[in-house]
Amino acid sequence: MSDPALDAAGASLPSLPNASARAPHTARAPADAHAVSAGKEHVIDAMRGFAALLVAYFHCRQIEWVGMQAFHQSAGHGFSLDKLAAYLTFPIAWGSAGVPIFFVISGYCIHRGGALKLAANPAYRLDTGNFWVRRFARIYPVLLAALVLTLALDWFSLQLPPVSHKIREIGWQAFLVNLFSLQGVAGKTYGSNGALWTLSLEVQFYAIYPLLFALRRRIGMTNVLAAIAVVNVVSAFALERHDIQFFTSYWFSWTLGAWIADVKVHANLHAQAGAQPGARSPAWLYALAVLFIALGCAAFHFGQYGAFQFWAIGFAFYLYKALDRGNAGRRESWGTRVLSRFGDFSFSLYLIHLPIFVLLSSLLYRSALQMTIWPSFAYMLVAIPVAYVFYRLVELPAMKWSASFKPKHGGAASQA
Repeated sequence: MSDPALDAAGASLPSLPNASARAPHTARAPADAHAVSAGKEHVIDAMRGFAALLVAYFHCRQIEWVGMQAFHQSAGHGFSLDKLAAYLTFPIAWGSAGVPIFFVISGYCIHRGGALKLAANPAYRLDTGNFWVRRFARIYPVLLAALVLTLALDWFSLQLPPVSHKIREIGWQAFLVNLFSLQGVAGKTYGSNGALWTLSLEVQFYAIYPLLFALRRRIGMTNVLAAIAVVNVVSAFALERHDIQFFTSYWFSWTLGAWIADVKVHANLHAQAGAQPGARSPAWLYALAVLFIALGCAAFHFGQYGAFQFWAIGFAFYLYKALDRGNAGRRESWGTRVLSRFGDFSFSLYLIHLPIFVLLSSLLYRSALQMTIWPSFAYMLVAIPVAYVFYRLVELPAMKWSASFKPKHGGAASQA
């Protein structure tokens, strides 16, 4: 679903390319501080790229393919390359796990800049007006362009009956509901772009962040996390079970990321003050990550919402441990670096992949599900370069516009 997430300086979660938060300069800061930041950047970007590709192919497989059960009943047990490729996509059945990844990373990226400034100056107060202006500049030009593109692609798909069941209302009311990030509360997602349901939650997270930041100053981040956990549970019973999707039902996963940012900033600054490397997190955090991710996969059988909560906790454990790589100055693997390149334009990919898939299916197969898995791979090969062009033409200018509102005075730098 995410994803996108904005950092405190105005980048967006599924897309925060080539920037990272840095601690304030001190005389005792380690000489390889830039390398540390670069390592952290690759971890975050790689997770974001992985999440965007996971969600995109999850949707692609739904739109193009008949599904594992129907395929197995038809294909039987014989061996062929087509069958092998189809069966290997089985884990994608849990592809919606990419959404809680976005939420956790979003909370981390948004709060890290503020956590750095609070660590340097406990009296620091968030400039709420500037924060909201930069969020608006970063999100809304991209969202508006994505809605217009969805309208154009869906209008074309509607001319090719039988019409895909993925296409919902594309009138002005639905357009405005999505433009003002009210989908899930005041209406449905726009046209075929069902992925937009998570963007409304992200915008709501950003709108309420100044309150979270104020509470962090007053009672500390751990107490904030505990309070939001209670709110999350109450909201799940009061709203989510009635199919009302509001940020309070997903707030805990987002705040987990913010809590990680807070803890990591303080640990790193204490390590710098002592001119010593930061303490390594225990390796068993990876085991806990695997455990909770597996619990999420099991819970998915009973409902997506419960699975999201387990997945968020599992990915939070993973992120907490994975951030040690930057602290250790380790060179990232080629896989991490490749995924981080997808992370650069993951916001764009997340926002526009669904109407592209629906149009391709309408054009090539009249929206009929196919028995072969191969077209789904070709769909991705179309969506990825289109998303990259969208990123270059729309998202990058929005990032620059948002960065133009960055305060000129000094202070702890954050991602721009």
